[in-house]
Amino acid sequence: MFATILYTFLALSAFAANSLLCRMALHGGDIDPWSFTAIRLFSGAIMLLLLFSWQVKRVASDEPVDKGNNISAVSLFIYAVCFSVAYVELDTGTGALILFSAVQLTMIGYSIFNKERLSLLQWVALIVAFAGFIYLMLPSAAVPSLLPAILMTLSGAAWGVYSIRGKQCRAPLQATTFNFLRSLIFVPALIFAAFFQWPSISFSGIALAVASGALASGVGYSIWYLALPKLKSSQAAVVQLTVPVLAIVAGMVFLNEQITLQLMVASALILGAVLVFLLTKKHV
Repeated sequence: MFATILYTFLALSAFAANSLLCRMALHGGDIDPWSFTAIRLFSGAIMLLLLFSWQVKRVASDEPVDKGNNISAVSLFIYAVCFSVAYVELDTGTGALILFSAVQLTMIGYSIFNKERLSLLQWVALIVAFAGFIYLMLPSAAVPSLLPAILMTLSGAAWGVYSIRGKQCRAPLQATTFNFLRSLIFVPALIFAAFFQWPSISFSGIALAVASGALASGVGYSIWYLALPKLKSSQAAVVQLTVPVLAIVAGMVFLNEQITLQLMVASALILGAVLVFLLTKKHV
């Protein structure tokens, strides 16, 4: 139980770090979204290969084999590229609202389709957590343009699919490594799309993309795949509502953003409701 909580917290922290790194790179104009995504996927694959090679030397030959799959790889790519492209046009609040709404609808919809029943208290906790999330993000949200909104919706749905498929994962590091490697087949198209943007890419943009790919994505997604088999689909969906809170806290620490009463109230609502949801086991 403790290991699952630890893995989940570390994974959610990695997701928040990804949000922060993307915001710093793309909103600052240090790199274009196509190049950012290409470097993110490539650096993630390299980091995972190194970790996987190190792991192979230390595990028994009868360890389970999980080479990922094409659906997970495509979902990973769609999530990453749509997220980066949409982020250029959307502000933080709008992007987070659309992204996590799509994640919730995808994962909780899947859990209901598979007859994972929620108790009345869980439904109340879910509604409170989502209300806190909206309260947190809505003041900074603006009416989005149609195309960026569609792209961010696709990103959230794709991440939901990627997370759902991780529940059957038998070897998290191995599966994540192969999913990233499979996604590299699309990188040449990203490089071509970014051809005329290369002269404007800064070193800081490249560094942020590498950090996002190698650490927040590669390592973070492997940890997420460690946690997912221990979580129900609905639980995995709901805990992700804490990511914007973690991202805002990180923004205060690293970007000197200010804490507000709204943040404290929304954080209390989200974290409290998520805790109630996770602790409620019986169905009524």
